[in-house]
Amino acid sequence: MRFFRAFLFSFYFYVLTAIFSIAALPLLAAPPGWIMIYGRWWVQMSYVGLRWIVGLSHRVEGLENLPDGPFLVAAKHQSAWDTMIYRLLIDNMAPVMKRELAYIPVWGWLVRRAGAITVDRGGGAKAIKRLVREAMAAKKAGRRIVIFPEGTRVAPGENRPFLPGIAALYTKMALPVVPVAVNSGLFWPRRKLFGQRPGTISLRFMEPISPGLDRREFIKCLEKLISDSSDELLAAAKLENAEQS
Repeated sequence: MRFFRAFLFSFYFYVLTAIFSIAALPLLAAPPGWIMIYGRWWVQMSYVGLRWIVGLSHRVEGLENLPDGPFLVAAKHQSAWDTMIYRLLIDNMAPVMKRELAYIPVWGWLVRRAGAITVDRGGGAKAIKRLVREAMAAKKAGRRIVIFPEGTRVAPGENRPFLPGIAALYTKMALPVVPVAVNSGLFWPRRKLFGQRPGTISLRFMEPISPGLDRREFIKCLEKLISDSSDELLAAAKLENAEQS
């Protein structure tokens, strides 16, 4: 039954995304703000499907830790779920995404038009300079920048060294960094098309790290905060699932 519900949701999600993408073509000539609003509708409808078809909902902790004005969000990345949630939680958001995603017909064009920041993960120092330049423009426009420091989805309980982009943004932009922990990979696993399962995803915004730390000290602090808190959310979810079984 769980596989069938996951299959039904995947069908719903991809049909929904196709319809929203085709209907959004006129928005390519619209102001970026309109695209952001439209994107939130798509996320909301996707989460309605998750809740009613799969039985998967979410809880958010620490919204009070989000500063006023521009800031950086450095988030754990375990699932496709993570790529959508910040559109609902953070106003005027500018996500950092892989450059190749911007070439996806319609969808990629829309998110780029809406102000997404692209990064070439194999571009070396040149790519980092471009990342910082685009992020500076977003800061000037009052945007809140969301980045996944590990650069890709990782399985629950696993960690990868942070890519240099987050350290470059921290040292160059003089903005507070909000660490984010999740346990989403337990409920919507990576590399599993029909892996969604019922439960409650937890996402936690932690207290911001202020500008001014040494680069190495910052990365060490950020990695520990995100890793430890994500492991804590994972353990709590497993305990909750065991008690409900």
